[in-house]
Amino acid sequence: MTDFVQAGEVRIAFERTGQGPALLLMHGAEASRQMFAALVPHLAKHFTVIAYDQRDCGETEGPERAATLADLANDAHQFIRAMGFKRAHVFGSSFGGRVAQALALLHPRAIDHLVLASTWPLPRPYEELCPDARRLAALRQGLPGTAEELATWFFPEAFLQQRPELRRVFADARPASARAARRAATVATTLDNGVADIVAPTLVVAGELDRVVPPTVTLAMAGRIRGADAVLLPAIGHVTAMQAPEVLAQHIVRFLNPAGVKA
Repeated sequence: MTDFVQAGEVRIAFERTGQGPALLLMHGAEASRQMFAALVPHLAKHFTVIAYDQRDCGETEGPERAATLADLANDAHQFIRAMGFKRAHVFGSSFGGRVAQALALLHPRAIDHLVLASTWPLPRPYEELCPDARRLAALRQGLPGTAEELATWFFPEAFLQQRPELRRVFADARPASARAARRAATVATTLDNGVADIVAPTLVVAGELDRVVPPTVTLAMAGRIRGADAVLLPAIGHVTAMQAPEVLAQHIVRFLNPAGVKA
């Protein structure tokens, strides 16, 4: 069930499921909290799982101006407080991983453990690290006509054959809308400090077949965060939470280890 809470200047839409330590889920650039629908049931056995929509995404309402990455981190910090927690475990996927990094850097006391999936390190821009950034940007600008090709970047072909409806998952996107333009501007922002300054215990997860963020880019982050662990998921693409929710949940539970339970 969708709930809403005011966090500063933003009215955040969220869903809260399960009991236990707080685990906040941060979605990707074009997504909403709905991307975690298959993952939440596996995690809710062990955590109070909170999936929310960021600014200019889903049902969240905020000012009609482009936000910065710092704004999104501050939103998350105020949201955690508004939910009644001083700190939380945080899982961030793709651009959500950038938001999670920013939260860890700007509000380190708000994070217990950090899981970064299919993402790229602050402060470096996406275009600098991902060789196919131009082609991906062109596909995004070409929506909705390019929806089926864009889907092949986010999901391996074998998975799309099992879930053919996902070939049109981007068909409703309207890149020329004011909201989409604000979101694109937000995604392009960064911070001055970088991933090496993160102090939270961190797990880095990458999909072997990720075309959006090469797994080498994601996994290299583990070498820059003190004490970080890393996992490569075989035959998995960019959206791990949708393609392999049970496997991803097992790794998250193992790393967070709530009350010593096993996944």
